[in-house]
Amino acid sequence: MRTPILLPALVAIAALAGFAVRGGIAGAQTATPAPALSSDNSHGFVSATRFGQRDGGQLYAAICAGCHMPNGRGAIGAGMYPPLAGNAKLEAAAYPIHVVVNGLRGMPGFATQLDDEQIAAVVNWVRTNLGNSYRADPARAEDVRAARQ
Repeated sequence: MRTPILLPALVAIAALAGFAVRGGIAGAQTATPAPALSSDNSHGFVSATRFGQRDGGQLYAAICAGCHMPNGRGAIGAGMYPPLAGNAKLEAAAYPIHVVVNGLRGMPGFATQLDDEQIAAVVNWVRTNLGNSYRADPARAEDVRAARQ
């Protein structure tokens, strides 16, 4: 026997009515404001458009690992996410700075979500982790500022 389409709708209406009776709707009007964001900003976004992490590894985990994978080996599926692990294109800091600021192909640029120090931090982390050991010519905030021009 098939359940009539009306039944799920009635269940949803009853649930909302119970929510309203228990003070859900009226209570929302008198609710206390959300607590202020913690000062360490390790939770992710500090606003609707800005990431709060300052450490390169934390930034990589929050932003990059979803596509490039936690191990940096990249992925192929709904798109092609190039590997960052052992990637010779990361040898000069200018290239990954440019990519993070402006984006490349399907990757968006993060110029508006990250400040100069954050971009330098994540670029330096990727260049010295994930099987990379490009320690010469570290990215600096000044280099990122110049790439934004």
